[in-house]
Amino acid sequence: MVALYNVVDRIFIGHGVGPMAISGLALTFPLLNLLQAFGTLIGVGAATRMSIVLGMKDVRWAEKILGHSLMLTLTISGTVIVLSTIFIHPILQLFGGSEHTIPYAAEYLYYVIPGSIFTSLSFNHAGLMRSSGYPRKSMMVILIGAALNIILDPVFIFVFDMGIQGAAIATVLSMMVSAVFAMHHFFKPSSFIRYRKYAFNVERRIVRNIIAIGLSPFLLNAMSSIINVVMNQMLVTHGGDIAIGANGIISGYGIVVVMIIFGLCQGMQPIVGYNYGAQQLKRVKDTYKLTVKASSIVTVVSFVLAMLMPRQMAMVFTSDPELLDISTSAIRISFMAFAVIGFQIVTGQFFQAIGKAKNAIFLSLSRQAVFLLPALLLGAHLWGLTGVFVSMPVSDFLASAVSAWMIFRQLRHFSANS
Repeated sequence: MVALYNVVDRIFIGHGVGPMAISGLALTFPLLNLLQAFGTLIGVGAATRMSIVLGMKDVRWAEKILGHSLMLTLTISGTVIVLSTIFIHPILQLFGGSEHTIPYAAEYLYYVIPGSIFTSLSFNHAGLMRSSGYPRKSMMVILIGAALNIILDPVFIFVFDMGIQGAAIATVLSMMVSAVFAMHHFFKPSSFIRYRKYAFNVERRIVRNIIAIGLSPFLLNAMSSIINVVMNQMLVTHGGDIAIGANGIISGYGIVVVMIIFGLCQGMQPIVGYNYGAQQLKRVKDTYKLTVKASSIVTVVSFVLAMLMPRQMAMVFTSDPELLDISTSAIRISFMAFAVIGFQIVTGQFFQAIGKAKNAIFLSLSRQAVFLLPALLLGAHLWGLTGVFVSMPVSDFLASAVSAWMIFRQLRHFSANS
């Protein structure tokens, strides 16, 4: 459902505004990923740490984590939002924007950048709800925002004829409602974990604990932004603005599947964290294996669809013939190794859930920095536009091989100590 925030925007913008608008929207991804990175730095770190301390039966510590999470989110995300808004045009030029795409991207970001504070608050509090025993309510937080965005997008784009600006306003309003609903839960006296005055007394130990665990998803999103910048430059060089639009369509499909995997991982995280804190290692292993099986089913089905129906998938976002042709070929190439990506993501999230921050960080960076970036540069040099898309399955396969080696060692360690 989180993925629908972006995907619905792309669908309505692609059909209601045009192919250059899709390219302009794709131009915003690196910056939005970076903003999300700062949100996950606190949100994932706080939720994971809360699961572990609740497994240790320490409610007071958990409430301190809740208070610190809010303070850190407002401080860090607020600072990044101000800087991003001030330097929006130079940033878009750096990201590979042209005179045809920057106006669309800027018009969208002028609303979405300030509104991203609500995304961070909603995401963070939803994670803390799951960790403190309210998974259904956490799900409702996400469903409310996504459903509202689906309703408001066509109203603002078509009824009010506001184009890409309307899509941005609809998204921000949806984020705001979701954040208010999420935060209200922790102010209620009936909530198991809630805001208390003592929780806002800053303790360096808690700040360090949150950031240490959250550093892995932060680096993953930050590196994703860097990769997107390099990729946009390569796409513009070898395929022009229309190639960036094709990449936007690819990521539109990919983000739905990846977010399903992250949803499974977020379900895994509190169970693994709690049982790891309680030293119930068999439950930890069983939960991990079940999550890998479920995610692999999702990615294998997605791989089959990408191989058999790439043009139909692209048609969801656009009817432009040139954009359809490029996207059809790119989808088949990009998702050649997609069947194994679920295992790789789950493994990285598993290490994060048990507090193994260094392992999680290494796996996060291995796919992006160690494998994808060199493959992207080499592929573009050898095969041009095709090489840019070939770099994705190459890095997916290599990162999965490294993940398999690391998780084998960890599970063997569990077996020796259970």
